[in-house]
Formats: sequence, C-alpha cells, structure tokens
Amino acid sequence: MTTIVFALLAAFVVWKLRSVLGTRTGTEKPPINPFARGASKTFERQAADAGNKVVALPGAAEPAPPAIQDKTERWKPFAEPGSSTWAGLDSIAAADPSFAMKPFISGAKSAYEMIIMAFAEGKREVLSSLLSPEVYEGFVDAIDKREHRGETLSTAFVSIDDPALEDARLEGRTAKIKLHFTSEMTTGTRDSSGKVIEGDPDKGVRADDVWTFSRDTASRDPNWKLCATESAH
Repeated sequence: MTTIVFALLAAFVVWKLRSVLGTRTGTEKPPINPFARGASKTFERQAADAGNKVVALPGAAEPAPPAIQDKTERWKPFAEPGSSTWAGLDSIAAADPSFAMKPFISGAKSAYEMIIMAFAEGKREVLSSLLSPEVYEGFVDAIDKREHRGETLSTAFVSIDDPALEDARLEGRTAKIKLHFTSEMTTGTRDSSGKVIEGDPDKGVRADDVWTFSRDTASRDPNWKLCATESAH
C-alpha cells in the first residue's frame, strides 16, 4: 500500500487547500457518481461555483451513442479484435449488458480529476465512494501525514488527454479495466510558512499514470472504484 501511495504522490499532486481539512458542516452534498450520465457537467458546474479552476474536459459528458449491435465492431477503436482485452470487454458486457466503453471512458476521466481534488482537500467521503478500501486506507494515511506536517499542495491542470485502454477482464463477477492517463499540470509543495519546498508552480510537468477501476457487475451501484495505481513505464 505504501508503494501505491508514494507512486501516486510522485506522479501527480493536487489543488491548494482552501479550508481546514476534514471540517464538516452537515450541509455537504452527497458525492457525485462520475460514471452516471451527465455527472461530468454537474461536477464542472459545482467546481466553478466553488471557485475552483477546473479545465473543462472535451466530450466528457456527451450522451452515449446507441449500442453497436455488431459484436465484431463494438469495441473499436479501444481494443484490437481477437486480443485478450477485446475478449475481456466481451465478458464484462455479457455480465453487465448496460456496459459501454465511451460512457465509461468519460466517467473515468472525470473520476481521475475528482479523486485528485478530493485527495487535495481531504474530502474523505468523496474518496470513500470512488476508492477500494485498500486504496482508500493509503490515501487517508497520506492526508493525515500531510495535515500533521502543515504542508499544502498547489496544482492546476493544463490538459488531460482521453485515457487509453490497456487491459480489461472479468474475474468472477468483478470487472476490472486498466487505463493509461496522460496529463500536464503545474505543481508546487509549500511548507507551513508558505515557502515552496518542492516543484515549480509556474512550470508544467507531464504525468503518466495507470489506474485500474473495478466494479461488481452484480451490484446495483453503477460506480466503478479505483483499486490500483501505478506509474507508466
């Protein structure tokens, strides 16, 4: 778990903390499910209302096109016909007939951004809805240590590309999809006095991350959860 957390922190950082982390007023809205249709635009509107600088994600919440009935074409251009990834997508769709790649990619892209923001702001409730228990435990441990040191992280996305599919498979009734995210961002870590101790807030850096999302296909919960992270090689 320590390896997962440090790989995440080395690959990318997150927004500047605006308030005391973990403070709850009882008026918080429930976490948004980024994999639900229209969730991406809702997330962007709420972020704008809160004063966050969130880059609009092109095509993030476009309505899903009608399902392609021809099984020889339905996973193009995401996977190669005859590949293990293609077979994995077939298995996932057989277990969950509502599954479609374009809405999933859109939701995963929004989830990538939402998770980074929630980690920055110490929003444990949001993280718990989007992370597996094992990953959640590591994230919360990192948040606790950051708060104890009095450090803050400031970052801004310059761009986020559509993620590339690396693998898909069905393990029992659990669907797992691995995506490669490529983004560019500016970042800087400040100590309790506000001094930059790592990074450069004025210089963009490239991040290549591989995230695996999973979902119980027998569950009524449409949310996929982040179950593993690694740096792309």
